[in-house]
Amino acid sequence: MTSPPPNAPRPLPAWKPLDAPQRRVLGVLIEKAKTTPAGYPMTLNAIVTGCNQKNNRDPITAYDDIDVGNTLGELATLGVVSEIDWLGRTAKYKHNSYEWLGVSKPELAVLTELLLRGAQAIGDLRVRAARMEPIADLAALKPIVDGLIARRLMIELSPAGRGQIVSHNLYTAHELAELKSRFAGQISRSEPVQLRETGTAERREAAPAGPRETEVAEPSAQIAALRAEVVRLAERVRILEVRIQNVRE
Repeated sequence: MTSPPPNAPRPLPAWKPLDAPQRRVLGVLIEKAKTTPAGYPMTLNAIVTGCNQKNNRDPITAYDDIDVGNTLGELATLGVVSEIDWLGRTAKYKHNSYEWLGVSKPELAVLTELLLRGAQAIGDLRVRAARMEPIADLAALKPIVDGLIARRLMIELSPAGRGQIVSHNLYTAHELAELKSRFAGQISRSEPVQLRETGTAERREAAPAGPRETEVAEPSAQIAALRAEVVRLAERVRILEVRIQNVRE
């Protein structure tokens, strides 16, 4: 189904790690269900087009109908995608992400942007996810992110604050280890959460950053952004290597 039923108990999520084609196909199904509902459920050709479109995608792919058809079969086996019988007409597909992931509409919008683009700055994530579900500002995004992190559906790749980089947690074990290794230096510099005792934390949050703090924060955000770009480029290289191998075979 494409939206959680009102007032219904939410079943336990059954999500598992997904490889890159699976994440792209699933992301496309969710995105189109939210942004162009008139064209949803989707045909195989429409999903191929959605996977390979140039906007709102990173990396850019060139999947064909065989690639996407095989991936849809894999996702159906996992229970996250269903094929709909249209009485002899062209088969169409829908996602079952609300049940599979155990998420709300705003949470699914945030995860979808991460599935389609990978690691990104939290400010960019808010803007991009807002095209699918209303997320007014970073304050509105914070409880969504906190909930996803608590359920291990999202990971932090750099310290909280300006320019923080986050991603989904649906990577395969190898991909996740590689991703975390690239951001290891950023994660280790994260400061512990301060308890709100006798107003200390409130005063600390309200105090403006001094010149030295600003100087340190800016390079940190730039490094985090560069690391995210390295991750995106590495994924593009991996996809190209797979295509070359397929041609040779």
